[in-house]
Amino acid sequence: MKFKKAMAAVLTVVMTAGLTACGGSEAASSGSADEVVSIRVWGAEEDQTLLSELISGFEAQYPDVNFDIQLGVESESTAKDTILTDVEAAADVFAFASDQIYDLVNAGALAKLDDYEEAYVKYAGKSIADVKAANSESSVEAATVDDMFYAFPMAGDNSYFLFYDSSVISEEQAQSWDTMLDAAQAAGKKVGMTLSSGWYNAAFFYGAGFTTDLNADQTTAIDWNGTSPEGYTGVQVVQSILDITAHPAFMSIADGDSSNQIASGSLCAVVSGSWDAGAAQKAFGDGYAATKLPTYTLGDEQIQMKSAFGYKFIGVNDYSEYIGWAALLAEYLTNEESQITRFEARQIGPTNLNAVATDEVQSNYAIAAVIAQSEFGVIQKVGGKYWDPAATFGEMLAQGSLNKNDEAGIQAALDSLVQGVTAAIE
Repeated sequence: MKFKKAMAAVLTVVMTAGLTACGGSEAASSGSADEVVSIRVWGAEEDQTLLSELISGFEAQYPDVNFDIQLGVESESTAKDTILTDVEAAADVFAFASDQIYDLVNAGALAKLDDYEEAYVKYAGKSIADVKAANSESSVEAATVDDMFYAFPMAGDNSYFLFYDSSVISEEQAQSWDTMLDAAQAAGKKVGMTLSSGWYNAAFFYGAGFTTDLNADQTTAIDWNGTSPEGYTGVQVVQSILDITAHPAFMSIADGDSSNQIASGSLCAVVSGSWDAGAAQKAFGDGYAATKLPTYTLGDEQIQMKSAFGYKFIGVNDYSEYIGWAALLAEYLTNEESQITRFEARQIGPTNLNAVATDEVQSNYAIAAVIAQSEFGVIQKVGGKYWDPAATFGEMLAQGSLNKNDEAGIQAALDSLVQGVTAAIE
């Protein structure tokens, strides 16, 4: 829906509903307050109870509006694929992972939130600029494409870090792969990480200064088969990874299987994210701890791993009939109070600066670790052709298919990776 039509829709509904804004202004009623404002919301299955409660809170703020807000299940990880099958039939408000924003914008599925500044100030009592200022700078950056703000930041823990058992590995040993693996071996334990995923294995390359980026035609730019600005070669990074995978205490974990491996009791440390905090806490007991990713040895130096850092957003469908109300609801579901409620209910890390600063968030091991890791995070910008070649390459690393001393073979594998990742979109 185009801006003028959308704005007309929201203003008409507001004027006819007798809406009292948060800022205290009251719109006049024209006798049509019985009009039904229908909004569909999609969220993750595990968020349904929480979203239902938050939606009730939103409706209570506007008692004179006749809402029909329907809640459906759609994972943030699959939102893009479902939405792009039929954008106009998709939900008005939906949660999605930040790495999907480019495809959603290119498909015209996301409303430009900046376009609703005037109505937003009038009926929400705050500006879009206020919303941006309330959240972390990097989350706002990730929600912005070509200087336009397309989504409200909802969660800031969509990344990975290190869980470890402090009864086996000291805080100091957890800072480096070398010392951590040796400590694990001495205790008869393992350190686990998923390598068969371009989300995880990129951390070694990002740490050494290599990059990925998204081209205008939605293909991926990647330089892993060359030399980074810091002077490291991709071959050297691979050799460092092979040193880690060759260690007796290293365990390669299949993508999505980390919680099962943690529960097995064989691990004393694992690279994962907040979604595995409960499993790690149960497995490690009193020794449960978390910290940023470790460094790894590259030549004579220790290189800090830099994680692919992402966020979870709530966006508004640009085809929504009641797009203004949808935008107000989306912001409500992601405001400071809602982010604190989400943390209390599900231990989801906030992006709202005030929420982040609370004692409860700061004292949470997993959230504190992801906040520490954010200093070494990279917003991963890649196209759809990136994932399969990166996963295949990671599996080669995990299975020992590459020989550390065969530099030509490693270079050929990197060249093949880059060729697959940069392939034109069919």
